[in-house]
Amino acid sequence: MSVVANTDQSNIIVALVIAIIVLLLLIIYLMMKTSKINKRYETFIKKLGNSNNIEEDLKEFMNRVERVEKQNSEIVRACDILDNNLKSCIQKTGMVRYNAFRDTGSELSFALALLDRENNGVVLNGIYSREMSNIYAKPVKNGMPTYKVSEEEERAIQKAVESK
Repeated sequence: MSVVANTDQSNIIVALVIAIIVLLLLIIYLMMKTSKINKRYETFIKKLGNSNNIEEDLKEFMNRVERVEKQNSEIVRACDILDNNLKSCIQKTGMVRYNAFRDTGSELSFALALLDRENNGVVLNGIYSREMSNIYAKPVKNGMPTYKVSEEEERAIQKAVESK
């Protein structure tokens, strides 16, 4: 029985040695494969020509993106301020030329409406005669004059309200 036991033990030892050799070969193969992958990774990470690291480039790119986002928010804020300021600027005009008196020709008198986006502003009436010339101003609120206006002033206001 001792010969059979020795044979069983030697078979087990041979099997273990073969398993160890196979595992060592597998480890060597995996190390070579890992080495190749690492070399390819390092080559991939380096940019062609500049030898810059892509990771560093990505960090710089993200910094640029953050700066652009900050600038964009500042531009949007500035545009909002400008848009609010434009609301009160003259955006609509309407003008009517007419003869205030029968003895003058060439329609030298005029009514001029100057309105903002909300149709607030002023209507100017310039009356020309041979002896003198006068200009009158009347406020306009929401497209409606706050004082009594002439037919020409009313037409000028309507033209301004309807203008784009």
